[in-house]
This record gives sequence, structure tokens and C-alpha cells, in this order.
Amino acid sequence: MSVHIEAKKGDIAETILLPGDPLRAKWIAETFFDNPKCFNKVRGMLGYTGTYKGNPISVMGTGMGVPSISIYTHELIVDYGVKNLIRVGSAGSYHKDVELRDIVIAMAASSNSGINSSRFEGAYYAPTADFELFIKAVEIAKNKNIPIKAGNVLSSDEFYEDSIDSYKKWSQFGVLCVEMEAAGLYTIAAKHNVRALAILTISDSLVTGEHTSSKERETTFKNMIEIALELA
Repeated sequence: MSVHIEAKKGDIAETILLPGDPLRAKWIAETFFDNPKCFNKVRGMLGYTGTYKGNPISVMGTGMGVPSISIYTHELIVDYGVKNLIRVGSAGSYHKDVELRDIVIAMAASSNSGINSSRFEGAYYAPTADFELFIKAVEIAKNKNIPIKAGNVLSSDEFYEDSIDSYKKWSQFGVLCVEMEAAGLYTIAAKHNVRALAILTISDSLVTGEHTSSKERETTFKNMIEIALELA
């Protein structure tokens, strides 16, 4: 059984939303789910299962970084049979035209993490989104009149970098924004032949210095959640 999740078999739906913040998981369950029930409190990483428009759906926090999300996604897939894993998180913009509260769907996730370098013995693996989930998310956003941007994102191991200008090279090569988990999610999902997608909301900008509050990141960003819920 799982080391970090205390749920029983059948407690977790085949589709799960994965915010980094466990309090955002709680907010999502209480705001959008019918009859949410908590299935996990281990290490404070809250997880809930309920229904949305009659479909079973779960949500659970993953913590920060590639190592943390890799642990939880492995256990969700291997121990609980989860098939669709949808990250709903915040990101920092690398471009002026990627503005605060914009929705970014990660087609691919570059990374400065050493995990995949070690796993593939120095070769460069390219973690990518599941195509069917990606296309469906784009269509949902279009039908809801929610503007999106899509492209490459950076999953970084560093939150506080030594150089404030280090983002510029990534920006030059078309990377839209930075977050900390998508590359890990896409890699683990690919390994186990399940589907994964990262949908992100821009919470701050490395270009302009603008940012949202921690409370706003925890309890808003509803457009992102509404897209993710329709993927169930």
C-alpha cells in the first residue's frame, strides 16, 4: 500500500486535480465538488473525492517541486489506479504578453532538475502533455470563452535564483513561464502510460515584478479550475 497516502482502494477517482498547495485542494473540493470526502491527511497533504456534474473526481495537494509531485503521482497511479492527472498550479511569467491571471497550458516542460538526467543517464528526455487531454482542454476553454496560451514551460528546482536575469535565456527560446512540478508529472505519467496535463495561472511576472497575494493564489484562479473539472 501507499507510504504517503492513507486512502483505501476505491477512495480516489480515476481523474484527479493536483494543486501544489493542500489548502487549495481543500478550497477546490469545498467550492466545486458535490459531497466531498477527505481521503488523506498524511503530512498535511489534504486529498478529497466527490463528484462534479455527476462524475467522480478527486483533488490532492502535491507539495513543491519535482521530487514531491513524483512521489505522490507514483503512488496515485500504482496504488490507486489513477488514470488522468491534471496539475492546477501557479506560475511566473517570462514574457510581457503573458500577464497576471492568464491561463497557460503546458504542452511540454523543460527543467533544470537533475532527476531525469540521472534517470536517463545524461540523455535529454522531453516531458510532454497527453495530446488528448491537451486538445480537450483547449476546446473546453474555447467553449467557455476563456483565453489561453499554450507552449513550453520551465519546471525549476530553484525558487530563489542567484541571478535575477537567468529567466531571459529561457524566454529567448520561447518558454512561457516557470513553475516547479510539470516535468515530474509528465515523466511519471509517461512511465506508467497514463494521461497528464498541467494547467497554470500566472501569479507573478519576472518581467514586470507584478504578483498576486498568497491568499489569492490559494482561493481564486477559477478559470483554470473550471477547465480542469470538465476533463473528468
